[in-house]
Amino acid sequence: MSDRQPAAMVETRGLKVRFEQAGKRIEAVNGVDLSVSRGEALALIGESGSGKSVTLRALMRLHPERSTRIEGQIEIEGRELMAMSRGELSRLRGGEVAMIFQEPLLALDPVYTVGQQIVEGLRRHRGLSRGEARARALEALKSVRIPSPESRLDAYPHEMSGGMRQRAMIALALSCHPKLLLADEPTTALDATVQIQILILLRELRRELGLALIFVTHDIAAAAEVADRVAVMYGGRIVEMAPVRELLRTPRHPYTIALLASRPDGGLAKGQRLETIPGSPPDLAALPPGCAFAPRCRHAMAICSSQLPPSERIGSEHRVACHWAMGRSDADPQPRQQERMDR
Repeated sequence: MSDRQPAAMVETRGLKVRFEQAGKRIEAVNGVDLSVSRGEALALIGESGSGKSVTLRALMRLHPERSTRIEGQIEIEGRELMAMSRGELSRLRGGEVAMIFQEPLLALDPVYTVGQQIVEGLRRHRGLSRGEARARALEALKSVRIPSPESRLDAYPHEMSGGMRQRAMIALALSCHPKLLLADEPTTALDATVQIQILILLRELRRELGLALIFVTHDIAAAAEVADRVAVMYGGRIVEMAPVRELLRTPRHPYTIALLASRPDGGLAKGQRLETIPGSPPDLAALPPGCAFAPRCRHAMAICSSQLPPSERIGSEHRVACHWAMGRSDADPQPRQQERMDR
């Protein structure tokens, strides 16, 4: 048996997630390849409905089994997630892989105090005594800067403000020191000052603990604060992936360019209209055969509507799936099949 450790903390190959309900098929994720190493942070950005949160939940197999079909491979430290038993999944969730959900009021159990919920996870995954677990829970609340943490330990979720519940959920996720943290817009309910504090905290913790982080956000500034790399999603696919600074300086996909142009960055003159992306996101129940962004793209060609662009390398760590960005025209032959990401 080899002693070689897998390079990636989490890796997906050809990940597809389809929802089937009432005779309708929703192709939510369509062939996502990604790899995140220990201590690395990857941000997933894109409009609502692009597949970011669906991808995140698939990494813990949280989608309802009856109505969900998952294809492709998901590996956590070299172990195939789709082959795990319920017992293995139970040990993985919370212990090795933790998630910060977007809606803390729905994610936290309303009939238990915040302290009880943190203590339960620590006792189950770390084997601590009740006293040791309570002390660790208190430290977790302090680490996310909750005011009066001693009293908040015995508070129920409904007794806390939205921002405080969000911080309590972050404390819960980090309390067992997981190896992989999945964060679904973890600063949505927080004011600007606390947002910065939480982002800095996440950045420091992942470096101190060697924590791998996948961070879903609409905020490109937040991605720049936390992430090493950014993956831009549209129509259930990753259309561009690059180191965060490179993506901000030289975006190549028209969708990425449009996203960056539509943010208020203080550079607009008084009275100047903010740029917007025309049209609407694609219907995931009726995706086109080609690029899903083509109907909204100012650079679209005939080939864009008929042929799905492959993910191609344009730099050492920069990939893009776009006929226009690669200089392809309608006269070019059919592009090769989509490449796997180099691992």
